[in-house]
Amino acid sequence: MSLGNQISYYRKKANMTQVQLAEALDVSFQAVSSWERDEYAPDVNRLVTIAKTLGTSVGRLLEEFEVSDWRLRSRLFDEKHMYTFVKSTAMAKGLEQTSRALPYAKKCHSGQVRKGSSGLVAYINHPLTMACHALAMGLDDDNVLAALLLHDVVEDCDVAADVLPVDDEVKAVVRLVSFDASDQPKTKAKKEYYSRIADNPFTCLVKCIDRINNLSNMAMGFTHEKMVEYVNETEQYIVPLLRIIKDSAPEWNNAAWLLSYQMYSLLEAYKRLL
Repeated sequence: MSLGNQISYYRKKANMTQVQLAEALDVSFQAVSSWERDEYAPDVNRLVTIAKTLGTSVGRLLEEFEVSDWRLRSRLFDEKHMYTFVKSTAMAKGLEQTSRALPYAKKCHSGQVRKGSSGLVAYINHPLTMACHALAMGLDDDNVLAALLLHDVVEDCDVAADVLPVDDEVKAVVRLVSFDASDQPKTKAKKEYYSRIADNPFTCLVKCIDRINNLSNMAMGFTHEKMVEYVNETEQYIVPLLRIIKDSAPEWNNAAWLLSYQMYSLLEAYKRLL
């Protein structure tokens, strides 16, 4: 496809008219029309703004091949099936904390949806996916699964960690992964947040599984700018946590390898496309 056809394709995909795109770019709609007819080409600096406005990249606009009309899945896995799987596993293995955390997390997240999902996916899908991810890697530790299921309850559901139906170790992990920047600049708060997480290998594990799930799903609801920011944050703060898991918890070495493989694969793909 030509540059003009690419601009037209992504404009329509963003549900924008030529007039709306022109207004967003502060140009005339005739300019947009001329670009799409390949009569004129926008200058290089303008291409960056066009790509951001249309939620794509300059590389995609300049690629000369037919763009597939791919559809994003609203969910990767069904939360009802995952809930049943985690529940039956907890019962079979006698995981008491997981058995308590599962319905508690479901109740706390009731009515919430994943950001950017247009109300299609219940929020509980996220912690359930994390728990299933852990089980698939052989992590059937009761504390790990309970922490994964409850990791967002304090931050997103206005629940105090002290009332969670789990032991003090799991409560401590949930506190550590709950981010709060209300009393200081976000950049400083984030640096201190990850510093606290790095002091606890258990929390590092929970945060890495959380980040991989978010990276896997961010195309559903993140803007281009947010995706770039998220990739940069992951490289700066999350990747070092993988080494901490490997060096501090030999029993999690296999999981650490798989998490590294998954995270690096996602990051390299996003860096190529964004």
